[in-house]
Amino acid sequence: MAAVSAPPAERTRSSASASSGSSAAAERLLSLDVFRGLTMLLLISHGFGIHEAFKNNAGLAWLADQFEHRLWAGCTLWDLIQPAFTFIVGVALPLSAARRMAQGARRGELFRHVLWRAAFLIVLSNVLSNWNSTKGLQFQLINVLCQIALGYVVCFAVMQLPFRMQALTAAGMMAVHHGLFYLFPGADGPFSQTGNIGAVMDLKLLGYNYSGHYTTLNFLGNGITILFGVWTGMLLAHYRAHADRLRVLFACSAGAFGLGLALAPWVPMVKRLWLGSFTFFSAGWVLLAFAACYWAIECKGWKGWTFPAVVVGMNCIFIYSFSQVLRGWLARGVGNFTGKFEFLGDAGAIPLNLAVMGIMWYLCYWLYQRKIFFKI
Repeated sequence: MAAVSAPPAERTRSSASASSGSSAAAERLLSLDVFRGLTMLLLISHGFGIHEAFKNNAGLAWLADQFEHRLWAGCTLWDLIQPAFTFIVGVALPLSAARRMAQGARRGELFRHVLWRAAFLIVLSNVLSNWNSTKGLQFQLINVLCQIALGYVVCFAVMQLPFRMQALTAAGMMAVHHGLFYLFPGADGPFSQTGNIGAVMDLKLLGYNYSGHYTTLNFLGNGITILFGVWTGMLLAHYRAHADRLRVLFACSAGAFGLGLALAPWVPMVKRLWLGSFTFFSAGWVLLAFAACYWAIECKGWKGWTFPAVVVGMNCIFIYSFSQVLRGWLARGVGNFTGKFEFLGDAGAIPLNLAVMGIMWYLCYWLYQRKIFFKI
C-alpha cells in the first residue's frame, strides 16, 4: 500500500488516448488535490464540533444539523462528504489511466490493477471497521472504502464503452437499483427503512443487517456518483479552455440539482439507500464545490491558501485510516490535557475538535516534509 515519492508538480501533462478513443491530456490539477484535501479536512474535523456545540441552541440548531447525517430522508452538509470523496475517485480514474497508458501500460494491465486496488480497499476497509470492534470480527461491504471498491470496478469497465453507451449503462444501473426496490417492497413500501430488498439481500448474504439501515446494494448508486466523476475527469483530460470547462461543470451542476429535486416527490432523498434523487442532488453540490475550487485555483490563480489542503489531500488514505482507528484515542488524550475546554460550556467542543484536527494535520505535514505518500 505504501508508496514513497516526491510531491508531484502542480500540473503535468502527457498525451494519451481517452476512454472514448480521442486524444486527451492527462493533467494533475492542483484544484483536485485541494478539493480532496478539503473533503478530508471536513471529515477528520468531526464537524469542527459544531453539532455538539449548538445542537441544544434553538437559534443555531439548523447549523448543528448540517454536521450530522439525516436519519432518513433529506440531505445535509455531512451527507455530502462521501459523495464528494467518491466523485474525486472517479475524476482521478481517467486521468490516472491516461498517464499510465502514455507510459506504455495496456488496458489489461490497468484492469488487473483496478481489481487489485478494489480487493485491497475491501480488505483495508474490513481491517479498519473491525479494529475497535467489541462484537467480534464481522465482514462488511458498506464502509465507504468497500463501496468505492465495488463501484470502481464497475466504472472502469463502463468507461471503456463509447460515451453514449456509458450514459445508457448508468441509466440502466439506476433503473435496476430502483426496480429491485419496487419489485420487492418492504412492509412500508419500496423504500422502507426495514425489510427493503437491500436489507433482505444483506440478511441472506451476510447473515445480518447494517446499523443505520444502510445496504450493500448502495454500491449501484455510489457507482453512478463515481461515473459523474469519471465524466468530469474525461472533460478535464482534454485540452479545453478553462471557460469551456467551467460552463460544462456549472451547467451539469444545475442539471443535477434539477433532476434530484424533480425525483424527490417520488423517490425520497435517502443517502442510506443512495437513491436517484440523492445521487443527483448530491452531485449538484459536489460539482458546484469542485467548480468553485477549479475557478479559484486554475482560473484565478489563487493558490496561496491551498497548502494545508494539499498536505492532507496527498495522504488521504493515511489520514482516513488514522481517523478510523486512532481519532477517538487522540481526542480522549487531548481532552484529558485540556479539560475538554469545559469552561466554555457546549462550545468547548469546537476548540477540542480543532486541536485534534490540528494534530492530525501535522502528522500529514510530517509525512509531506519527508516525501512519504501512502497510495494504493
